[in-house]
Amino acid sequence: MDITLTDSSFLSILQLTSPALPVGAYSYSEGLETLVEQGVIANQQHLQAWLNSQLRYGAIRVEAAVMLRAYKSAKMDDLEALTYWNRWLSAARETEELRNSSWQMGRSLIQLLGKLQPEIMATLNAVGNPCNYAIAFGIAAAHWQIDIKAALLGYLHSWASNLITAGVKIIPLGQTAGQMLLLDLQELLSIAAVQILALEDDDLACCTWGLSLASMQHETQYTRLFRS
Repeated sequence: MDITLTDSSFLSILQLTSPALPVGAYSYSEGLETLVEQGVIANQQHLQAWLNSQLRYGAIRVEAAVMLRAYKSAKMDDLEALTYWNRWLSAARETEELRNSSWQMGRSLIQLLGKLQPEIMATLNAVGNPCNYAIAFGIAAAHWQIDIKAALLGYLHSWASNLITAGVKIIPLGQTAGQMLLLDLQELLSIAAVQILALEDDDLACCTWGLSLASMQHETQYTRLFRS
């Protein structure tokens, strides 16, 4: 599937996935902090292997697939479907920390969108509270007429960039190593996007026991820089 972007939609996806977007993504490591504390991830190669496994088998695939369903539902103004997928994703989160982070980022994005684009609030309010970040992101991408594959690639790239930034801080790694990781992930991000676009509803599954255990242990970790 080719990507077609107008100048406006290109700039919109850059804004929606920008690290400067005030949704609090920098506060979360998705269990990475626990894995570093335990020595499971100790260098650039370990972090790359973890990110690769998450993109191939992990919860980010399901989360991104639900974002696409929110995007399509918003395009069709199907509020019932939006509500369904929001509840589905809340129920599918593996741990309390991961669910709360999704809700907090969703709440922050909704508050921001309400100030930037008040006309979108009727749709966002219909979804209900709490709203997952993936749902709010999908609605925003649909409202801004962003190409669906561009929205997906942006979502995945933003996720990877956030975790690499967390890894740079806590392993620690150099900034150049972080950028090398992000560059090396480009091909896999593209492959994952094609696969996620093709997922049927019955195929929404993942293998995330490593993430689940790390996230649960993070709740009681003695010292923490991140909220999850």
